Amino acid sequence: MKTDARIREDVINQLAWEPNIDDKQIGVTVDNGVVTLSGVVKSYNAKMAAEKAAKKVSGVKAVAEDIEVKYGDAFKKTDKEIAKAAVDALEWSVSVPDDKILVKVEDGWVYLTGEVEWSYQREAAKRAVENLLGVRYVSNNITLKQKVEASDIKNKIKKAFERTADIDAKNISVIVDGHTVTLRGTVSSLAEKDQARKTAYASPGVYHVKNELKVEYYPSYA
Repeated sequence: MKTDARIREDVINQLAWEPNIDDKQIGVTVDNGVVTLSGVVKSYNAKMAAEKAAKKVSGVKAVAEDIEVKYGDAFKKTDKEIAKAAVDALEWSVSVPDDKILVKVEDGWVYLTGEVEWSYQREAAKRAVENLLGVRYVSNNITLKQKVEASDIKNKIKKAFERTADIDAKNISVIVDGHTVTLRGTVSSLAEKDQARKTAYASPGVYHVKNELKVEYYPSYA
Protein backbone atom coordinates (compact mmCIF):
# COMPACT_ATOMS: atom_id res chain seq x y z
CA MET A 1 0.00 0.00 0.00
CA LYS A 2 1.28 3.46 -0.89
CA THR A 3 2.28 5.84 1.89
CA ASP A 4 0.82 9.34 1.99
CA ALA A 5 4.30 10.72 1.28
CA ARG A 6 4.58 8.61 -1.89
CA ILE A 7 1.09 9.61 -3.04
CA ARG A 8 1.92 13.29 -2.48
CA GLU A 9 5.11 12.96 -4.51
CA ASP A 10 3.23 11.23 -7.35
CA VAL A 11 0.48 13.86 -7.39
CA ILE A 12 3.04 16.68 -7.52
CA ASN A 13 4.81 14.94 -10.41
CA GLN A 14 1.50 14.39 -12.22
CA LEU A 15 0.61 18.08 -11.88
CA ALA A 16 4.02 19.02 -13.27
CA TRP A 17 3.50 16.58 -16.16
CA GLU A 18 0.26 18.19 -17.32
CA PRO A 19 1.01 20.96 -19.90
CA ASN A 20 -1.99 23.16 -19.01
CA ILE A 21 -1.30 23.32 -15.26
CA ASP A 22 1.05 25.70 -13.47
CA ASP A 23 2.04 23.28 -10.72
CA LYS A 24 3.99 26.00 -8.86
CA GLN A 25 0.67 27.63 -7.93
CA ILE A 26 -0.83 24.48 -6.37
CA GLY A 27 -0.17 23.01 -2.93
CA VAL A 28 -0.68 19.31 -2.19
CA THR A 29 -1.34 17.56 1.13
CA VAL A 30 -2.34 13.94 1.70
CA ASP A 31 -4.04 12.33 4.69
CA ASN A 32 -4.84 8.61 4.53
CA GLY A 33 -5.07 8.68 0.74
CA VAL A 34 -7.26 11.80 0.62
CA VAL A 35 -5.57 14.52 -1.43
CA THR A 36 -6.23 18.21 -0.76
CA LEU A 37 -5.27 20.71 -3.45
CA SER A 38 -4.91 24.39 -2.58
CA GLY A 39 -3.68 27.58 -4.20
CA VAL A 40 -4.75 30.06 -6.86
CA VAL A 41 -5.17 29.49 -10.60
CA LYS A 42 -6.10 31.80 -13.48
CA SER A 43 -9.14 29.92 -14.83
CA TYR A 44 -11.83 27.43 -13.88
CA ASN A 45 -10.49 25.11 -16.58
CA ALA A 46 -7.09 25.02 -14.83
CA LYS A 47 -8.84 24.23 -11.55
CA MET A 48 -10.67 21.25 -13.09
CA ALA A 49 -7.49 20.08 -14.83
CA ALA A 50 -5.65 19.94 -11.50
CA GLU A 51 -8.43 17.86 -9.95
CA LYS A 52 -8.46 15.44 -12.88
CA ALA A 53 -4.67 15.10 -12.74
CA ALA A 54 -4.75 14.17 -9.05
CA LYS A 55 -7.43 11.55 -9.68
CA LYS A 56 -5.18 9.79 -12.18
CA VAL A 57 -2.66 8.86 -9.48
CA SER A 58 -2.94 5.35 -8.07
CA GLY A 59 -3.57 5.18 -4.33
CA VAL A 60 -5.68 8.37 -4.26
CA LYS A 61 -8.98 7.64 -2.50
CA ALA A 62 -10.55 11.09 -2.82
CA VAL A 63 -9.69 14.62 -3.88
CA ALA A 64 -10.72 17.72 -1.94
CA GLU A 65 -9.82 20.96 -3.65
CA ASP A 66 -9.54 24.42 -2.11
CA ILE A 67 -8.19 25.99 -5.28
CA GLU A 68 -9.39 29.54 -5.90
CA VAL A 69 -9.87 31.03 -9.35
CA LYS A 70 -8.62 34.62 -9.68
CA TYR A 71 -8.60 36.59 -12.90
CA GLY A 72 -6.35 39.57 -13.47
CA ASP A 73 -7.97 43.02 -13.77
CA ALA A 74 -7.63 42.92 -17.56
CA PHE A 75 -9.70 39.72 -17.72
CA LYS A 76 -12.45 40.44 -15.21
CA LYS A 77 -16.02 40.14 -16.43
CA THR A 78 -19.31 41.30 -14.92
CA ASP A 79 -22.00 38.75 -14.12
CA LYS A 80 -24.08 40.21 -16.97
CA GLU A 81 -21.23 39.69 -19.44
CA ILE A 82 -20.66 36.13 -18.23
CA ALA A 83 -24.38 35.33 -18.45
CA LYS A 84 -24.60 36.58 -22.03
CA ALA A 85 -21.48 34.62 -23.01
CA ALA A 86 -22.94 31.49 -21.38
CA VAL A 87 -26.25 31.82 -23.24
CA ASP A 88 -24.36 32.29 -26.52
CA ALA A 89 -22.14 29.29 -25.83
CA LEU A 90 -25.16 27.07 -25.17
CA GLU A 91 -26.78 28.24 -28.40
CA TRP A 92 -23.63 27.46 -30.37
CA SER A 93 -23.25 23.93 -28.93
CA VAL A 94 -24.86 21.36 -31.23
CA SER A 95 -25.14 18.91 -28.30
CA VAL A 96 -27.20 21.19 -26.07
CA PRO A 97 -30.94 21.93 -26.40
CA ASP A 98 -30.45 25.53 -25.25
CA ASP A 99 -34.18 26.24 -25.05
CA LYS A 100 -34.36 23.77 -22.14
CA ILE A 101 -31.63 25.38 -20.01
CA LEU A 102 -31.65 28.44 -17.77
CA VAL A 103 -28.49 30.34 -16.76
CA LYS A 104 -27.93 32.29 -13.55
CA VAL A 105 -24.66 34.03 -12.61
CA GLU A 106 -23.65 35.36 -9.20
CA ASP A 107 -20.14 36.65 -8.49
CA GLY A 108 -18.69 34.58 -11.32
CA TRP A 109 -20.51 31.40 -10.26
CA VAL A 110 -22.64 29.97 -13.07
CA TYR A 111 -25.77 28.00 -12.14
CA LEU A 112 -27.35 25.81 -14.81
CA THR A 113 -30.92 24.51 -14.40
CA GLY A 114 -33.47 22.89 -16.69
CA GLU A 115 -34.28 19.45 -18.05
CA VAL A 116 -32.74 17.40 -20.87
CA GLU A 117 -33.20 13.84 -22.09
CA TRP A 118 -29.60 12.60 -22.10
CA SER A 119 -26.63 12.75 -19.76
CA TYR A 120 -24.28 13.79 -22.58
CA GLN A 121 -26.45 16.88 -23.10
CA ARG A 122 -26.14 17.74 -19.41
CA GLU A 123 -22.36 17.33 -19.51
CA ALA A 124 -22.09 19.22 -22.80
CA ALA A 125 -23.88 22.19 -21.23
CA LYS A 126 -21.32 22.31 -18.43
CA ARG A 127 -18.40 22.04 -20.83
CA ALA A 128 -19.83 24.84 -22.96
CA VAL A 129 -19.65 27.38 -20.13
CA GLU A 130 -16.81 26.25 -17.88
CA ASN A 131 -14.06 27.67 -20.11
CA LEU A 132 -15.64 31.11 -20.49
CA LEU A 133 -13.61 34.06 -19.27
CA GLY A 134 -14.67 35.19 -15.80
CA VAL A 135 -16.24 31.89 -14.72
CA ARG A 136 -15.12 30.87 -11.23
CA TYR A 137 -17.34 27.84 -10.71
CA VAL A 138 -20.10 25.91 -12.51
CA SER A 139 -23.02 24.37 -10.60
CA ASN A 140 -24.74 21.92 -12.94
CA ASN A 141 -28.30 21.40 -11.66
CA ILE A 142 -29.75 20.25 -14.98
CA THR A 143 -31.97 17.19 -14.50
CA LEU A 144 -32.69 14.26 -16.83
CA LYS A 145 -36.02 13.20 -18.26
CA GLN A 146 -35.98 9.96 -20.21
CA LYS A 147 -38.69 7.56 -21.33
CA VAL A 148 -36.97 4.26 -20.60
CA GLU A 149 -38.13 1.23 -18.63
CA ALA A 150 -36.17 0.91 -15.38
CA SER A 151 -35.87 -2.86 -15.88
CA ASP A 152 -33.53 -2.30 -18.85
CA ILE A 153 -31.12 -0.02 -17.01
CA LYS A 154 -29.03 -2.62 -15.14
CA ASN A 155 -28.37 -4.74 -18.21
CA LYS A 156 -27.36 -1.73 -20.31
CA ILE A 157 -24.93 -0.49 -17.66
CA LYS A 158 -23.30 -3.89 -17.15
CA LYS A 159 -22.76 -4.25 -20.90
CA ALA A 160 -21.33 -0.73 -21.07
CA PHE A 161 -18.86 -1.58 -18.29
CA GLU A 162 -17.76 -4.70 -20.17
CA ARG A 163 -17.11 -2.64 -23.31
CA THR A 164 -15.04 -0.04 -21.49
CA ALA A 165 -11.31 -0.76 -21.31
CA ASP A 166 -10.81 1.50 -18.26
CA ILE A 167 -13.32 -0.39 -16.08
CA ASP A 168 -12.91 -3.83 -14.48
CA ALA A 169 -16.59 -4.87 -14.67
CA LYS A 170 -16.24 -8.05 -12.64
CA ASN A 171 -15.55 -6.11 -9.43
CA ILE A 172 -18.59 -3.82 -9.74
CA SER A 173 -22.19 -4.56 -8.82
CA VAL A 174 -25.06 -2.46 -10.16
CA ILE A 175 -28.19 -1.92 -8.09
CA VAL A 176 -31.18 -0.18 -9.68
CA ASP A 177 -34.06 1.40 -7.80
CA GLY A 178 -36.36 3.15 -10.24
CA HIS A 179 -34.12 5.60 -12.08
CA THR A 180 -31.45 5.69 -9.35
CA VAL A 181 -28.35 3.51 -9.77
CA THR A 182 -26.04 2.49 -6.93
CA LEU A 183 -22.55 1.24 -7.77
CA ARG A 184 -20.77 -0.99 -5.24
CA GLY A 185 -17.55 -2.96 -5.25
CA THR A 186 -13.90 -2.06 -5.76
CA VAL A 187 -11.82 -0.23 -8.35
CA SER A 188 -8.08 0.32 -8.62
CA SER A 189 -8.08 4.12 -8.91
CA LEU A 190 -10.18 7.23 -8.39
CA ALA A 191 -10.11 7.76 -12.15
CA GLU A 192 -11.71 4.34 -12.67
CA LYS A 193 -14.35 5.21 -10.05
CA ASP A 194 -15.18 8.41 -11.91
CA GLN A 195 -15.30 6.58 -15.24
CA ALA A 196 -17.75 4.06 -13.81
CA ARG A 197 -20.01 6.88 -12.61
CA LYS A 198 -19.90 8.62 -15.99
CA THR A 199 -20.63 5.37 -17.82
CA ALA A 200 -23.62 4.64 -15.58
CA TYR A 201 -24.93 8.19 -16.04
CA ALA A 202 -24.73 7.80 -19.81
CA SER A 203 -27.21 4.91 -19.76
CA PRO A 204 -30.75 5.80 -20.87
CA GLY A 205 -33.16 6.11 -17.94
CA VAL A 206 -30.58 7.01 -15.28
CA TYR A 207 -31.37 10.18 -13.33
CA HIS A 208 -29.10 9.70 -10.30
CA VAL A 209 -25.95 7.67 -9.55
CA LYS A 210 -24.83 6.81 -6.03
CA ASN A 211 -21.16 5.95 -6.41
CA GLU A 212 -20.25 3.76 -3.42
CA LEU A 213 -17.26 2.12 -5.12
CA LYS A 214 -14.19 1.78 -2.93
CA VAL A 215 -10.70 2.50 -4.23
CA GLU A 216 -8.22 -0.26 -3.48
CA TYR A 217 -4.65 0.20 -4.61
CA TYR A 218 -3.09 -2.88 -6.21
CA PRO A 219 0.74 -2.65 -6.34
CA SER A 220 0.83 -4.87 -9.42
CA TYR A 221 -0.96 -2.09 -11.37
CA ALA A 222 1.66 0.55 -10.53
